[in-house]
Amino acid sequence: MDSASGDHTVRSFDVELQRLTDTVVRAGGLVEAQLGDAMQALIRRDSVQAAEVVAGDARVDALEQDIHDHAVRLLALRQPVGEDLRAIVGALKIAGDLERIGDYAANVAKRAIVVNQAPPVRAVTAVPRMARLAQEIVNEVLDAYVERDVERAIAVWRRDEEVDELHTSLFRELVTYMMEDPRNITPCTHLMFIAKNIERIGDHATNIAEIIYYLVLGRPLKDSRPKGGADLHGSTPRPDADGS
Repeated sequence: MDSASGDHTVRSFDVELQRLTDTVVRAGGLVEAQLGDAMQALIRRDSVQAAEVVAGDARVDALEQDIHDHAVRLLALRQPVGEDLRAIVGALKIAGDLERIGDYAANVAKRAIVVNQAPPVRAVTAVPRMARLAQEIVNEVLDAYVERDVERAIAVWRRDEEVDELHTSLFRELVTYMMEDPRNITPCTHLMFIAKNIERIGDHATNIAEIIYYLVLGRPLKDSRPKGGADLHGSTPRPDADGS
């Protein structure tokens, strides 16, 4: 292979890697918007908007499939090593986490439709605070991915503790409302599931931060994850199809 041909091959591969990164970032922006729209649907009691969020989850799934197909093709044709290999595998893993975040955002919207049919509950105003924090974390981790910024990724990784603390506080607040008035039990139960979905979004953003650390430095982040309170519901690795 002559020098010109080799340079062309390298440039072509760099373009393909950048396209892969761009698709991951596009998927990230979409799931971030999905979460924001789901919260607006809850605040405004807008079930039409909530239904649009649920329907929009198919676009996230399609982008994840695009990333998967592109990454597999690059692995097969280019046989990358080192940092390039980590970039492709990292994109695959991040796409999986983003797809899960999209699932949780859709589940928030499904629950919002049910909550919107009940009389307003005071705790609805507390849930968006938690969602805004989760959105910030997702946005920050996507910026860290684009910039390959390890310090920024670690900062995101630590902020998950804030989401956990808000989740614990909100859970206790909802239990209080349920005890005060049995009519609050149904909407508050759905708000508990919404809060849990948001907490899981924070967990997946933390996963992405750990992937960025490995992608850049070639070694895993070995510190224990910070947790801001007890896990009140146990582990739920993936939301069910019915939105729970």
